[in-house]
Amino acid sequence: MARTPHSGHDVLTGKYAPYSLFSAEEWAAFRADTPLTLTFDEVKRLRSIDDPIDLAEVQRIYLSLSRLLVAHVEASQLLFQQRRAFLQIRQTVKTPFIIGIAGSVAVGKSTTARVLQELLKRWPSSPKVDLVTTDGFLYPNAMLRERGSMERKGFPDSYDTRRLLHFLSSIKAGLRHVRAPVYSHLSYDILPDRHITIDRPDILIVEGVNVLQVRDLPQDGKVVPFVSDFFDFSIYIDADTAMIRKWYLERFMRLRETAFQNPDSFFHRYADMKPPAALALAEGLWENINRKNLEENILPTRPRADLILQKGANHLIKKVALRKL
Repeated sequence: MARTPHSGHDVLTGKYAPYSLFSAEEWAAFRADTPLTLTFDEVKRLRSIDDPIDLAEVQRIYLSLSRLLVAHVEASQLLFQQRRAFLQIRQTVKTPFIIGIAGSVAVGKSTTARVLQELLKRWPSSPKVDLVTTDGFLYPNAMLRERGSMERKGFPDSYDTRRLLHFLSSIKAGLRHVRAPVYSHLSYDILPDRHITIDRPDILIVEGVNVLQVRDLPQDGKVVPFVSDFFDFSIYIDADTAMIRKWYLERFMRLRETAFQNPDSFFHRYADMKPPAALALAEGLWENINRKNLEENILPTRPRADLILQKGANHLIKKVALRKL
Protein backbone atom coordinates (compact mmCIF):
# COMPACT_ATOMS: atom_id res chain seq x y z
CA MET A 1 0.00 0.00 0.00
CA ALA A 2 1.43 3.39 -0.99
CA ARG A 3 2.08 5.82 1.85
CA THR A 4 1.27 9.49 1.71
CA PRO A 5 2.69 12.07 4.12
CA HIS A 6 0.08 13.02 6.65
CA SER A 7 -1.29 16.49 7.17
CA GLY A 8 -3.35 17.86 10.02
CA HIS A 9 -5.89 19.41 7.68
CA ASP A 10 -7.89 16.21 7.20
CA VAL A 11 -8.98 16.12 10.83
CA LEU A 12 -9.11 19.88 11.39
CA THR A 13 -11.18 21.12 8.48
CA GLY A 14 -14.47 20.23 6.88
CA LYS A 15 -18.11 20.78 7.64
CA TYR A 16 -18.25 18.25 10.45
CA ALA A 17 -14.79 18.79 11.91
CA PRO A 18 -15.00 18.65 15.72
CA TYR A 19 -12.31 21.32 16.12
CA SER A 20 -12.13 25.09 16.00
CA LEU A 21 -8.97 26.04 14.10
CA PHE A 22 -6.79 29.06 14.90
CA SER A 23 -3.62 30.47 13.42
CA ALA A 24 -0.79 31.06 15.87
CA GLU A 25 -1.47 34.79 15.76
CA GLU A 26 -5.18 34.30 16.50
CA TRP A 27 -4.34 31.94 19.34
CA ALA A 28 -1.87 34.41 20.85
CA ALA A 29 -4.68 36.91 21.42
CA PHE A 30 -6.31 34.54 23.91
CA ARG A 31 -3.45 35.20 26.27
CA ALA A 32 -5.35 38.28 27.48
CA ASP A 33 -3.52 39.64 30.52
CA THR A 34 -1.75 36.39 31.45
CA PRO A 35 1.70 37.45 32.69
CA LEU A 36 4.91 35.98 31.36
CA THR A 37 6.47 34.27 34.36
CA LEU A 38 9.41 32.52 32.67
CA THR A 39 12.79 34.02 31.85
CA PHE A 40 14.99 33.49 28.82
CA ASP A 41 17.39 31.29 30.79
CA GLU A 42 14.54 29.19 32.18
CA VAL A 43 13.08 28.52 28.73
CA LYS A 44 16.55 27.61 27.49
CA ARG A 45 16.87 25.10 30.33
CA LEU A 46 13.43 23.59 29.72
CA ARG A 47 13.70 23.02 25.99
CA SER A 48 15.03 19.81 24.47
CA ILE A 49 18.03 19.60 22.16
CA ASP A 50 17.44 21.30 18.78
CA ASP A 51 14.07 22.70 19.95
CA PRO A 52 14.06 26.44 19.09
CA ILE A 53 11.28 27.45 21.50
CA ASP A 54 11.98 30.85 23.04
CA LEU A 55 10.20 33.52 25.06
CA ALA A 56 8.37 34.76 21.95
CA GLU A 57 6.93 31.28 21.36
CA VAL A 58 5.95 30.99 25.01
CA GLN A 59 4.09 34.29 24.73
CA ARG A 60 2.55 33.38 21.38
CA ILE A 61 1.32 29.87 22.23
CA TYR A 62 1.87 28.67 25.76
CA LEU A 63 0.48 31.56 27.80
CA SER A 64 -2.89 31.18 26.09
CA LEU A 65 -2.70 27.41 26.55
CA SER A 66 -1.90 27.73 30.25
CA ARG A 67 -4.85 30.11 30.65
CA LEU A 68 -7.15 27.60 28.95
CA LEU A 69 -5.89 24.73 31.08
CA VAL A 70 -6.35 26.69 34.31
CA ALA A 71 -9.93 27.43 33.22
CA HIS A 72 -10.51 23.70 32.77
CA VAL A 73 -8.96 22.93 36.16
CA GLU A 74 -11.16 25.52 37.87
CA ALA A 75 -14.27 24.20 36.08
CA SER A 76 -13.38 20.68 37.19
CA GLN A 77 -13.02 21.83 40.78
CA LEU A 78 -16.42 23.55 40.63
CA LEU A 79 -18.01 20.42 39.18
CA PHE A 80 -16.43 18.40 42.00
CA GLN A 81 -18.07 20.66 44.59
CA GLN A 82 -21.44 20.49 42.81
CA ARG A 83 -21.31 16.70 42.52
CA ARG A 84 -20.33 16.39 46.17
CA ALA A 85 -23.38 18.42 47.15
CA PHE A 86 -25.59 16.44 44.75
CA LEU A 87 -24.46 13.08 46.16
CA GLN A 88 -24.44 14.43 49.72
CA ILE A 89 -20.98 13.05 50.45
CA ARG A 90 -18.24 14.42 52.66
CA GLN A 91 -15.30 13.82 50.34
CA THR A 92 -13.02 16.84 50.63
CA VAL A 93 -10.00 15.84 48.55
CA LYS A 94 -10.30 16.67 44.85
CA THR A 95 -8.38 14.16 42.76
CA PRO A 96 -5.64 15.55 40.50
CA PHE A 97 -6.49 17.08 37.13
CA ILE A 98 -4.54 14.95 34.63
CA ILE A 99 -3.25 16.32 31.31
CA GLY A 100 -2.02 13.88 28.66
CA ILE A 101 0.51 14.94 26.01
CA ALA A 102 1.00 12.69 22.96
CA GLY A 103 2.89 12.78 19.66
CA SER A 104 5.80 11.28 17.74
CA VAL A 105 9.40 11.04 18.88
CA ALA A 106 11.38 14.22 18.10
CA VAL A 107 8.25 16.37 17.80
CA GLY A 108 8.74 18.31 21.03
CA LYS A 109 6.49 16.63 23.62
CA SER A 110 9.02 16.88 26.43
CA THR A 111 9.60 20.59 25.91
CA THR A 112 5.86 21.27 25.83
CA ALA A 113 5.33 19.26 29.01
CA ARG A 114 8.11 21.01 30.93
CA VAL A 115 7.10 24.50 29.81
CA LEU A 116 3.46 23.89 30.73
CA GLN A 117 4.46 22.49 34.11
CA GLU A 118 6.41 25.64 34.96
CA LEU A 119 3.74 28.02 33.66
CA LEU A 120 0.93 26.25 35.54
CA LYS A 121 2.94 26.17 38.78
CA ARG A 122 3.29 29.95 38.63
CA TRP A 123 -0.38 30.82 38.41
CA PRO A 124 -1.61 32.97 41.34
CA SER A 125 -3.25 29.93 42.96
CA SER A 126 0.21 28.25 43.04
CA PRO A 127 -1.03 24.76 42.18
CA LYS A 128 1.20 21.76 42.76
CA VAL A 129 2.07 20.41 39.29
CA ASP A 130 3.91 17.13 38.73
CA LEU A 131 5.17 15.56 35.51
CA VAL A 132 5.53 11.88 34.63
CA THR A 133 6.74 10.39 31.34
CA THR A 134 5.54 6.97 30.22
CA ASP A 135 9.13 5.97 29.37
CA GLY A 136 9.35 4.70 32.94
CA PHE A 137 6.62 2.19 32.18
CA LEU A 138 8.50 0.55 29.33
CA TYR A 139 9.46 -3.05 29.95
CA PRO A 140 13.16 -3.48 30.89
CA ASN A 141 15.54 -4.12 28.01
CA ALA A 142 16.26 -7.62 29.31
CA MET A 143 12.60 -8.53 28.96
CA LEU A 144 12.33 -6.94 25.52
CA ARG A 145 15.41 -8.85 24.37
CA GLU A 146 13.97 -12.08 25.72
CA ARG A 147 10.83 -11.45 23.68
CA GLY A 148 12.78 -10.37 20.61
CA SER A 149 11.09 -6.97 20.83
CA MET A 150 13.94 -4.47 21.21
CA GLU A 151 13.15 -3.08 17.76
CA ARG A 152 9.57 -2.48 18.91
CA LYS A 153 10.61 -0.32 21.83
CA GLY A 154 8.08 2.53 22.00
CA PHE A 155 5.32 0.49 20.36
CA PRO A 156 2.22 -0.08 22.54
CA ASP A 157 3.20 -3.68 23.34
CA SER A 158 6.56 -2.57 24.78
CA TYR A 159 4.87 -0.85 27.73
CA ASP A 160 3.75 -2.39 31.00
CA THR A 161 0.26 -1.01 30.47
CA ARG A 162 -1.12 -2.81 33.51
CA ARG A 163 1.38 -1.02 35.72
CA LEU A 164 0.67 2.34 34.09
CA LEU A 165 -3.09 1.88 34.54
CA HIS A 166 -2.58 0.93 38.19
CA PHE A 167 -0.48 4.07 38.69
CA LEU A 168 -3.11 6.34 37.11
CA SER A 169 -5.92 4.62 38.98
CA SER A 170 -4.11 5.23 42.27
CA ILE A 171 -3.61 8.90 41.37
CA LYS A 172 -7.29 9.35 40.51
CA ALA A 173 -8.26 7.56 43.72
CA GLY A 174 -6.46 10.32 45.61
CA LEU A 175 -3.91 7.98 47.19
CA ARG A 176 -0.81 9.42 48.86
CA HIS A 177 2.80 8.75 47.82
CA VAL A 178 2.15 6.91 44.55
CA ARG A 179 5.41 5.68 43.01
CA ALA A 180 6.34 5.74 39.33
CA PRO A 181 9.38 4.02 37.77
CA VAL A 182 12.24 6.03 36.30
CA TYR A 183 13.77 5.66 32.84
CA SER A 184 17.32 6.65 31.89
CA HIS A 185 17.89 7.97 28.38
CA LEU A 186 21.61 7.53 29.05
CA SER A 187 21.39 3.78 29.67
CA TYR A 188 18.29 3.47 27.46
CA ASP A 189 16.64 1.37 30.16
CA ILE A 190 14.57 1.35 33.33
CA LEU A 191 16.48 2.17 36.52
CA PRO A 192 15.35 -0.72 38.75
CA ASP A 193 16.24 0.96 42.04
CA ARG A 194 14.88 4.41 41.23
CA HIS A 195 11.40 5.88 41.36
CA ILE A 196 9.62 9.20 41.73
CA THR A 197 6.81 9.75 44.21
CA ILE A 198 3.65 11.60 43.26
CA ASP A 199 1.79 12.90 46.30
CA ARG A 200 -1.63 14.36 45.48
CA PRO A 201 -0.69 17.13 43.05
CA ASP A 202 -3.34 19.55 41.88
CA ILE A 203 -2.29 18.83 38.29
CA LEU A 204 -0.42 15.87 36.83
CA ILE A 205 1.04 15.98 33.31
CA VAL A 206 1.53 12.57 31.66
CA GLU A 207 3.71 12.66 28.54
CA GLY A 208 4.34 9.83 26.08
CA VAL A 209 4.04 8.73 22.47
CA ASN A 210 1.13 6.35 23.00
CA VAL A 211 -0.88 7.88 25.84
CA LEU A 212 -3.98 8.23 23.62
CA GLN A 213 -3.77 4.62 22.43
CA VAL A 214 -6.87 2.41 22.52
CA ARG A 215 -7.29 -1.37 22.42
CA ASP A 216 -9.84 -3.74 20.96
CA LEU A 217 -13.02 -3.80 23.02
CA PRO A 218 -14.22 -7.09 24.50
CA GLN A 219 -17.49 -8.45 23.16
CA ASP A 220 -18.73 -9.35 26.65
CA GLY A 221 -18.84 -5.68 27.66
CA LYS A 222 -16.35 -6.02 30.50
CA VAL A 223 -14.44 -2.92 31.56
CA VAL A 224 -11.24 -2.37 29.56
CA PRO A 225 -9.72 0.93 30.73
CA PHE A 226 -7.54 2.98 28.41
CA VAL A 227 -4.75 5.22 29.69
CA SER A 228 -6.63 8.22 28.31
CA ASP A 229 -9.70 7.35 30.41
CA PHE A 230 -7.86 8.98 33.30
CA PHE A 231 -7.16 12.22 31.43
CA ASP A 232 -9.16 15.40 32.01
CA PHE A 233 -7.53 17.10 29.01
CA SER A 234 -5.31 15.80 26.22
CA ILE A 235 -2.88 17.47 23.82
CA TYR A 236 -1.38 16.07 20.60
CA ILE A 237 1.80 17.63 19.16
CA ASP A 238 1.53 17.33 15.38
CA ALA A 239 3.70 17.89 12.31
CA ASP A 240 4.06 16.45 8.83
CA THR A 241 5.93 13.14 8.81
CA ALA A 242 8.66 14.49 6.54
CA MET A 243 9.43 17.27 9.02
CA ILE A 244 9.48 14.91 12.00
CA ARG A 245 11.91 12.67 10.09
CA LYS A 246 14.20 15.66 9.50
CA TRP A 247 14.10 16.65 13.17
CA TYR A 248 14.79 13.07 14.25
CA LEU A 249 17.85 12.79 12.01
CA GLU A 250 19.15 16.19 13.13
CA ARG A 251 18.70 15.26 16.78
CA PHE A 252 20.47 11.93 16.32
CA MET A 253 23.45 13.60 14.69
CA ARG A 254 23.60 16.23 17.43
CA LEU A 255 23.38 13.58 20.18
CA ARG A 256 26.21 11.73 18.46
CA GLU A 257 28.39 14.77 19.21
CA THR A 258 27.11 15.24 22.77
CA ALA A 259 25.31 12.60 24.88
CA PHE A 260 26.60 9.64 22.86
CA GLN A 261 30.17 10.67 23.76
CA ASN A 262 29.52 9.55 27.34
CA PRO A 263 31.05 6.05 27.76
CA ASP A 264 28.03 5.06 29.87
CA SER A 265 25.62 5.87 27.05
CA PHE A 266 23.78 2.96 25.43
CA PHE A 267 24.56 4.64 22.09
CA HIS A 268 28.24 5.32 22.81
CA ARG A 269 29.24 2.83 20.08
CA TYR A 270 27.80 5.24 17.51
CA ALA A 271 29.77 8.27 18.73
CA ASP A 272 32.83 7.67 16.56
CA MET A 273 30.99 6.66 13.42
CA LYS A 274 31.75 8.64 10.31
CA PRO A 275 28.89 11.09 9.58
CA PRO A 276 27.62 9.22 6.47
CA ALA A 277 27.47 5.92 8.37
CA ALA A 278 25.81 7.55 11.39
CA LEU A 279 23.23 9.23 9.17
CA ALA A 280 22.50 5.94 7.40
CA LEU A 281 22.00 4.29 10.79
CA ALA A 282 19.63 7.04 11.92
CA GLU A 283 17.69 6.71 8.65
CA GLY A 284 17.27 3.00 9.32
CA LEU A 285 16.08 3.57 12.88
CA TRP A 286 13.59 6.14 11.66
CA GLU A 287 12.27 4.08 8.78
CA ASN A 288 12.05 0.69 10.51
CA ILE A 289 10.97 1.75 13.99
CA ASN A 290 9.89 5.34 14.55
CA ARG A 291 8.05 6.03 11.29
CA LYS A 292 6.31 2.69 11.53
CA ASN A 293 5.22 3.38 15.11
CA LEU A 294 4.05 6.86 14.14
CA GLU A 295 1.91 5.73 11.21
CA GLU A 296 0.54 2.56 12.80
CA ASN A 297 0.00 3.62 16.40
CA ILE A 298 0.60 7.28 17.25
CA LEU A 299 -0.92 9.27 14.40
CA PRO A 300 -4.25 7.36 14.47
CA THR A 301 -4.77 8.68 18.03
CA ARG A 302 -4.56 12.33 16.98
CA PRO A 303 -8.35 12.80 16.53
CA ARG A 304 -8.86 11.73 20.15
CA ALA A 305 -7.04 14.79 21.53
CA ASP A 306 -8.82 17.80 23.02
CA LEU A 307 -6.23 20.13 21.53
CA ILE A 308 -3.78 19.74 18.63
CA LEU A 309 -0.66 21.88 18.32
CA GLN A 310 0.42 21.76 14.69
CA LYS A 311 4.05 22.65 14.02
CA GLY A 312 5.61 24.16 10.91
CA ALA A 313 8.98 23.55 9.31
CA ASN A 314 10.75 25.79 11.84
CA HIS A 315 9.56 23.58 14.74
CA LEU A 316 7.28 26.39 15.94
CA ILE A 317 3.48 26.16 16.27
CA LYS A 318 1.62 27.43 13.20
CA LYS A 319 -1.95 26.27 13.97
CA VAL A 320 -3.93 25.33 17.05
CA ALA A 321 -7.04 23.14 16.92
CA LEU A 322 -9.34 23.08 19.95
CA ARG A 323 -12.12 20.54 20.25
CA LYS A 324 -15.55 22.16 20.27
CA LEU A 325 -17.74 21.84 23.36
